[in-house]
Amino acid sequence: MHEHRTGLGGISVLKARGTVDAANAGRFAEALAEHLLHAGQAGEHPLLDLSEVYLACADAVRSLERATGLLAGSGRALPVVQPRPHVREALARAGLPGIRLHASLPAALDALAALPG
Repeated sequence: MHEHRTGLGGISVLKARGTVDAANAGRFAEALAEHLLHAGQAGEHPLLDLSEVYLACADAVRSLERATGLLAGSGRALPVVQPRPHVREALARAGLPGIRLHASLPAALDALAALPG
């Protein structure tokens, strides 16, 4: 999903669905890396919607860490929207510096709008 928000600019949302496990964590990482690359090239703010993800195994968390490593290295983070409670807990325990968890899309957009620049 791509949209434009006044005062914020372009927004690009990648929505993941189903399970992310050892069998498909690589595809998840590739899709996320492509999403981040495209958003960066287009000058958009990338977001990741996990509201329909039912399982986040260790492979999924490592995939997310790999894909967001460059963001973390530059002091930025990927807004992650509405993870289900068990997914939120797994991500919070992992303490990934390249992500920021948000309870809703409006909350994530408010946080982006509050960033300097």
